[in-house]
Amino acid sequence: MSKLADLRKSYELGELDEAKAANEPLKQFHLWLEQALAAEVPEPNAMTVATVGADGRPSTRIVLIKGSDERGIVWYTNYDSRKGRELALHPFAALQFHWVEQERVVRIEGRVEHTTAEESDAYYQSRPLDSRLGAWASPQSQVISSRAVLVANAAKAAAQHGLHPPRPPHWGGFRLVPERWEFWQGRKSRLHDRLVYRQQDGVWVKERLAP
Repeated sequence: MSKLADLRKSYELGELDEAKAANEPLKQFHLWLEQALAAEVPEPNAMTVATVGADGRPSTRIVLIKGSDERGIVWYTNYDSRKGRELALHPFAALQFHWVEQERVVRIEGRVEHTTAEESDAYYQSRPLDSRLGAWASPQSQVISSRAVLVANAAKAAAQHGLHPPRPPHWGGFRLVPERWEFWQGRKSRLHDRLVYRQQDGVWVKERLAP
């Protein structure tokens, strides 16, 4: 097995020039996301969500982005899950996208709110039937005795709701309202490009950070 300390990679695929980067972070994000989609990188919509618990300790998990516009970044989950409980207590989070093949990272920080019931209903109804039933079947983040519990719960939900299950009251969307964005482009000799966007008097200010 190779020694981890000996692993090396030279980042040489691109650059991020503040003079050429978009003045609005959402526009820059959409540009990079579209490029990741066009390049067919594995799961370009996957993002890490970091939250903080009652004990002040952080936790992370991977979720899938389901929307992004001027209002913020949206994903859907079980509100009774660990992340849901932590966000109810501390409604702030950090997101991270890592597009390895393009040597890029995007970090987003901000406050978190629920999407509207109408938004959650619309997305829930767009999901495959098995996924809709799965939202009823899984007591997310709770200890269960075996996988058989999930299978039994799914069968029960199917018997009860048939082909048209309603959205569970404990399931819906979160929206992170960005307050800070950072775009990272790997560069040679570890002299990476980092651009941060922060709000100042209602305007996005763009600055370069040392790598």
